[in-house]
Amino acid sequence: MRNLTAALLMFVAVSASASCGRASRSDERTGASDTVNSATAWSVAVQPTPSPSGPNSSEPQLTASSRGITVSWVERAGTTAHLKFAERSASGWSAPLAAASGSDWFLSYADVPSVARLSDGTLVAQWLQTIDPIREAYNLRLSYSKDNGKTWAPSFLPHHDGTRSQHGFASLIELPGDALGVVWLDGRHSEFLDNDPTSGTMTLRYAAYDSSWKQTVDAEIDHNVCECCSTAAVPTTDGVLVAFRDRAVSPEKEIRDIAVARLENGKWTEPRPVYNDNWEMYACPVNGPALSARGRQAAVAWFTVKNDQGQAYAAFSSDAGRSWGAPIRLDDAASLGRVDIELLDDGSAAATWVEYANGRGQFRLRRVESSGAKSAAITVAGVQGSSTSGFPRLARYGNELVFAWTESTQGAGESDSVLTVHTAAASLPQ
Repeated sequence: MRNLTAALLMFVAVSASASCGRASRSDERTGASDTVNSATAWSVAVQPTPSPSGPNSSEPQLTASSRGITVSWVERAGTTAHLKFAERSASGWSAPLAAASGSDWFLSYADVPSVARLSDGTLVAQWLQTIDPIREAYNLRLSYSKDNGKTWAPSFLPHHDGTRSQHGFASLIELPGDALGVVWLDGRHSEFLDNDPTSGTMTLRYAAYDSSWKQTVDAEIDHNVCECCSTAAVPTTDGVLVAFRDRAVSPEKEIRDIAVARLENGKWTEPRPVYNDNWEMYACPVNGPALSARGRQAAVAWFTVKNDQGQAYAAFSSDAGRSWGAPIRLDDAASLGRVDIELLDDGSAAATWVEYANGRGQFRLRRVESSGAKSAAITVAGVQGSSTSGFPRLARYGNELVFAWTESTQGAGESDSVLTVHTAAASLPQ
């Protein structure tokens, strides 16, 4: 599967590059015109900030809470990987701390560890531990700290199937009452069994913990989802909303579009598509959705391929994800996806993606409205189109947007390259 996904990414890049010489045209989807609306004359000044990460760092993640923004990343030292984090303040990033370390981790540019802070001050970390390198099987491990990261509880698993399969692409979400929810891709049924027609699938699962760290829920959300696309989860006033890349298989074709499900009265709703892209694909594109929510309002961003061209989209919901407005095209010519999105106070959203033009990737930002109006794109940084650049990140706290991404620089040898996490910030217009 990893070889197939690498081939797919190359296909998308080549298709996007070939299409960049063609003039942009409006999509038939309502609100997806490539024309920039002058009514959304919006711009921010993106300023680089000194990154708290050291050399040989990658896999950044940004999480936001009522206490601010946390950036986390992985630093490699020999055969050992360290999950480190820092927190944003008015004076910049705090001194980095380590949440966990190991020499048996599963490391991936797309399936990244993270550290998040809950409202009561508890820090939560998640990472991946290899259990069978031949099968690329790994466990999802969780830990927490009650003293600002000085000490951490012994790690534990949210899944209890005991299979040597994939458990990853986790999303952490704070629940009411200082509780924690976790959503992840679970491969316990991924082995094909002749006597079980429901086998051979990747599932989406959910676990919940109360404030005393007792697990209260272990449930399946969807029995057949894309094998290696990241998940997203946010709280709404109507319950937790989850977005993921679904997988619909029939004898004629295989469709991998973005779907959402919501936790209502302790039960997950039937997954429903955000939009029927009808993307027929027989390998995982390694390109999951992003979500943001405020009350009952939600925004989602995602990647698809249309007419052999990679494209990034966003859509809005006013009813906690029960229904979605028309998709809005984010990229200007072609995209590698790797999207993120944050709602703004006026109901619009700041969205990011990787634009791919003339053989180069750019980490870009623009403001979009539910009407389809959008600002001109702003380039945050140049990034490589390959997996070394990973997934750029966006988070918002108050009046500030924060960005994180990975850059590759030449090392001492001709074939050596050094990965480093970079950060930047921008103040929102008043």
